Amino acid sequence: MSQTDSPLVDLRCNAHTYPDGTVGMHDVDFSVYPDEVVALVGGNGAGKSTLLEHLNATLMPDEGELVVDGIAVTEDNKPHARKEVGFVFQDADTQLVAPTVLDDVLFGLQNYGMAGEEAEHRAREALATVDAAHLEDRVPHYLSGGEKRLVGLAGVLVLEPSVVVLDEPLAGLDPERSQLVAQRIRQVHKEGISVVLSTHDLEFAAEIADRVCVMADGNVVGGGTPREVFYDDDLLDRANLRPPAAVRIARDAGLEGSTRPVTEAELVEALSDHETLSETIRTESLDGRSGD
Repeated sequence: MSQTDSPLVDLRCNAHTYPDGTVGMHDVDFSVYPDEVVALVGGNGAGKSTLLEHLNATLMPDEGELVVDGIAVTEDNKPHARKEVGFVFQDADTQLVAPTVLDDVLFGLQNYGMAGEEAEHRAREALATVDAAHLEDRVPHYLSGGEKRLVGLAGVLVLEPSVVVLDEPLAGLDPERSQLVAQRIRQVHKEGISVVLSTHDLEFAAEIADRVCVMADGNVVGGGTPREVFYDDDLLDRANLRPPAAVRIARDAGLEGSTRPVTEAELVEALSDHETLSETIRTESLDGRSGD
């Protein structure tokens, strides 16, 4: 990922106010670049879902502009944004509308005028991409939460978007299903699709994201790599967030000033290196004393 590239999605939202007068977002400048995974983190009510829903024109700025693939999005060309930016909602039941899983994945293609064998081939390919081909004849209503997320993901992949947006993709899932969904998200990114997701799980954000954006009070208040963000106490305090467990343990172990691990794997490696270094120092010290 290089931000010298032109953004796939460029959102400037000076204001978005809901009909009841609640300010959902203000003064937001947010872009998505090729070949990156971006995690939005922040407390409840910070504006994460509101921002995500602006990326494919589910919501439109009251003041500002959304540009997708170089085209300014208006009320007249919203389908362009929705094809290029696929959205997987937190509540998968709102997205699954057809009698079978295969019919559901076909639904988006049919809306764009594709039918017949080509459409079915594309739909089955999308289900295979998320390892859900075995579900094609199932009734969506009876799927597990994790399976519904995968089918929702297939339903946006079938349109061949350049960006996939997921709102709290692990919410309500047990650890096994969370791991499965996370693996499929990584696979989507390997296929060359940029991913934007919101999450309350900072360990997950540290594992999966190239870039983390922190939201508070309807605005993006900071961002950077996971290592930059999760060791920035002032930024996390502003959003009422605690750093991931790996960061807290690293600080307790005195590793903050060196490798700055943010994931469990990085922490294990850093602790191992630290113990090896400490043992080397002890050995050299003892050898030095014995030579006196």
